[in-house]
Amino acid sequence: MAKPVEQLESVVIRFAGDSGDGMQLTGGRFTSETALSGNDLATFPDFPAEIRAPAGSLPGVSGFQLHFADHDILTPGDRPDVLVAMNPAALKTNLGDLPKGGTLIVDTDAFTDRNLKKASYESNPLEDGSLADYQVHAVQLTSMTVGALKDIDGVTAREAERAKNMFALGLMSWLYGRSTERTIEFLQKKFAKRPEIASANVKAFNTGYAFGETSEAFAVQYEVKPAQLPAGLYRQITGNTALSWGLLAASKLANLPLFLGAYPITPASSILEELAKHKAFGVRTFQAEDEIAAAGAALGASFGGSLGVTTSAGPGVVLKSETVGLAVALELPLLIIDVQRAGPSTGMPTKPEQGDLLMVLFGRNSESPVPVISAMSPGDCFYAAIEAVRVAVTYRTPVYLLSDAYLANGAEPWLIPEIASLEPIDPRFAVADGETFQPYERDAETLARPWAIPGTAGLEHRVGGLEKANVTGNISYDPENHDLMTQLRAQKVAGVKVPDLEVDHQEGADVLVLSWGGTYGPVHAGVRRVRAAGGQVAHAHLRWVNPFPANLGNVLKSYDRVLIPEMNLGQLLQLVRARYLVDAIGYNRVTGKPFKAQEIADAVEALQ
Repeated sequence: MAKPVEQLESVVIRFAGDSGDGMQLTGGRFTSETALSGNDLATFPDFPAEIRAPAGSLPGVSGFQLHFADHDILTPGDRPDVLVAMNPAALKTNLGDLPKGGTLIVDTDAFTDRNLKKASYESNPLEDGSLADYQVHAVQLTSMTVGALKDIDGVTAREAERAKNMFALGLMSWLYGRSTERTIEFLQKKFAKRPEIASANVKAFNTGYAFGETSEAFAVQYEVKPAQLPAGLYRQITGNTALSWGLLAASKLANLPLFLGAYPITPASSILEELAKHKAFGVRTFQAEDEIAAAGAALGASFGGSLGVTTSAGPGVVLKSETVGLAVALELPLLIIDVQRAGPSTGMPTKPEQGDLLMVLFGRNSESPVPVISAMSPGDCFYAAIEAVRVAVTYRTPVYLLSDAYLANGAEPWLIPEIASLEPIDPRFAVADGETFQPYERDAETLARPWAIPGTAGLEHRVGGLEKANVTGNISYDPENHDLMTQLRAQKVAGVKVPDLEVDHQEGADVLVLSWGGTYGPVHAGVRRVRAAGGQVAHAHLRWVNPFPANLGNVLKSYDRVLIPEMNLGQLLQLVRARYLVDAIGYNRVTGKPFKAQEIADAVEALQ
């Protein structure tokens, strides 16, 4: 007899276990099925920086949180409704986030004396009553998995045990009505080189699904209906994938070959890995020996008439700063992508932060302003990349694109755009006309200098880091010329046309929340909560942080109080207070985790 099905509007699930337990694979696969089911979703993969942290240790816990719903959502959820804990360490580090009454699924086989000791438990929480406030489902995940796979030839006991994550995935797939066919196809393809491992994982998955169907412990199945999203073709996408595809699109829109110079660094490496797959689109990827070489190669590609891009995270961006300064002096397009992570130094490489804003704005010698754009969601990374390229090419300037580890690894449904909706980018290369070529003769509107392909007859010119004479490009030590060139470069960046700041205003609101970058989701979700509780609040989100939108000052002065939440110690706050003399208030936390909607709501309500 089929079990009753209960309708839910939204669910937050967190898978947690050792970094070798396959939690990212499990969460990712569940996410794919959820996307195909038509739900709106947001994810937060959270894993240690170590390749293989000590088994059973608290620092070695890897987690994957997924929020899916039948309506528009903005965050991966403040707290899980369901926690799947594969061992005591996973339970210890995540239980504090599970609300009372929440569902807890644990692998009882992992709760050995040794593992309990590693997780600093003095007694077994499954036996001492400490979990009485939760709906606990103690399941022998490991032993049932091993038992189900004992007849598969060629699979060792250790390999059978490692398939327990597929048992958990099967159980959760049944519990929330996910399809099984596509996951089975995925496993068969993933392990095609070892058919016995593919068979083992498929059988573990099916066993977990059957356990949910037959076990009396799970009396109800749940259903979350598809969300009403705008019509179109969607796919699940992460921020780094979207950013990579945005670069591909921009190169085609500008009819420029794409060159990526990069040195592997968490959490930016997957951009290099993704673009390396697309040689068919004319992409050249160069894994350099260091960050300096990567930036230099990208700038050289720009000099040669390609779309030069270099990627990194904070520690690597520091090393690129001299080359960025050279690009400022050369006035050539260059895109520098900074996927921010918690620092300083190595810091917490897999955790998000917004600590690089002041560095990308001012972290070069002398007067060397550059435009800076920041993506606001995983899907927005696609459009932010195109916009950054458009400005770099149009204004002949390096441009910083800021993302972060939360956006890079997080996923959401992405509406695939119509190609015709993407505006072409005109590189406007210089053309020899028989006159003496003037490499620093500027466009009257953009102040951009000509972009001349080296080797073109009639377009011979000098390049280099020494100051150039205005118009002619000859080396110049003239004081007045240096002042003029410095002013022109600054005016060019200040004159970049960026859209006016849009305000989501609520009638009667005298508090404005101003956010930037990857905080958009939790900040706007917090604003929604304040409004749902009867409060009045406005929200504006900055995409361009240099130059600021022209109307930002007027917007700020339209409200009695301004709150600026940032995952740093108040970097945008400093800029706003200094530029506009507005007594803004910061909400600043650097926990290595994205904001929760409720903490933003609490911060807003404290001002009202």
